[in-house]
Amino acid sequence: MILILILAFLLLLTGVLGSVIPGLPGPPISYLGVLLIHFFTNSQFGPSFLWLWAFVVLLISVLDYLFQAWGVKKFGGGKTATFGTFTGLFVGFIFSPIGLLVGPFVGAFIGALIEVNGDNKRAFKVAVGSFVGFLSGTFLKLGVSLLLLYYAIHQIWFS
Repeated sequence: MILILILAFLLLLTGVLGSVIPGLPGPPISYLGVLLIHFFTNSQFGPSFLWLWAFVVLLISVLDYLFQAWGVKKFGGGKTATFGTFTGLFVGFIFSPIGLLVGPFVGAFIGALIEVNGDNKRAFKVAVGSFVGFLSGTFLKLGVSLLLLYYAIHQIWFS
């Protein structure tokens, strides 16, 4: 049982890290940690808890991808700016953690510059939208992963 708890908490902590590191789906990894605790230890979560959090994790995972595209479009960007955002996100991963913040912004800016034929002011506005979308998704993922970690700790210690 101790080995299962160690693995579960490693998954929960990896989920928290995955909330800010691209390529790691933070909330789903955290949720796997909760499921390990539920199915392989004496600590049980209620069925409504498990179903609700499964839905929340799925929703947040989808919204995370949509937020950046929404931010780009809301601030006047198109497909090239959206592509630039995601390219910047993955290139920025190489220069973590600063690159994770700057990459999507720079990528959206470059993509928007191509779209708007060099209009720096408009491209900057699109890049800001991308950054807002990126931060929104990141904070939501981080919040969900931290809440799942909290509930897991609470369930282990107080059940």
